[in-house]
Amino acid sequence: MLVAVRVDRVTLDAHTNRFVVILRDDVHNRWLPIVVGNNEAQAIALQLESVSPPRPLTHDLIKNLLESIEAKVSRVVVNDLRENTYFALINVKMNGSDAEIDARPSDAIALALRMHSPIFVDEDVMDRASVDDKDTEVDGEEVSVPMTDLEKLEQDMQQAISDERYEDAAKLRDEIKELRKTPNDK
Repeated sequence: MLVAVRVDRVTLDAHTNRFVVILRDDVHNRWLPIVVGNNEAQAIALQLESVSPPRPLTHDLIKNLLESIEAKVSRVVVNDLRENTYFALINVKMNGSDAEIDARPSDAIALALRMHSPIFVDEDVMDRASVDDKDTEVDGEEVSVPMTDLEKLEQDMQQAISDERYEDAAKLRDEIKELRKTPNDK
């Protein structure tokens, strides 16, 4: 199953000094942080801000080429996560045919934004790598109770999210998922 997402923002993880694009699942209040290169971050950010560079960037060139041959990007799918590396597919329609093209998620996202194409994430990838929005308050007040190791990790993860340290948040999320596994899961 695929989960529809939108590009929420591109941000600099101050802790690692790397750019992160945030894909947001508004239905289930989850977000997926993907580390991207400087050029791709710039290409995505420029498109989000509707800024046109004086000369076409690589993703603008690809868009222009696709449009010149009357091809359309029907969707982009972040379809896999292996060894901390995300994979994506660009679905292209042309002359009644469909093609799936392997791509880095950053390039696929930059192109999808330019082509006004929907972006999806495979549910399995979302389950393994997304971070849920969690409310740390009850009736508007902070709750202060003794914490288990799991609760401490969850609190640290929320703080990392608040501080925009997305790689740290992702590592903490992985630790939390490991702790939650039952002996049958391992």
